[in-house]
Amino acid sequence: MHKIVLDARELEHPQPLEQAVAILSQMDHESYLFMIHRKNPIPLLEMAKQRNYPTLSIQKEENLWHILISKNSNINLKELADV
Repeated sequence: MHKIVLDARELEHPQPLEQAVAILSQMDHESYLFMIHRKNPIPLLEMAKQRNYPTLSIQKEENLWHILISKNSNINLKELADV
């Protein structure tokens, strides 16, 4: 699996969502988005779930979230969360 990293901690709204959507639109089934954010991006997660993309959102600290999204329904994002 190919990990595509988006560090959105310093980006202003709506840049994190726009950049994540752009990445997802170009991503293949052998890749996954690993997003680092200062909050849980609910609109992005809802959009991904509407498209049946597997998602995983993990709060690491108060202002630190790791979000994983893939187009591959067979992927185990929990395994990739620690990579």
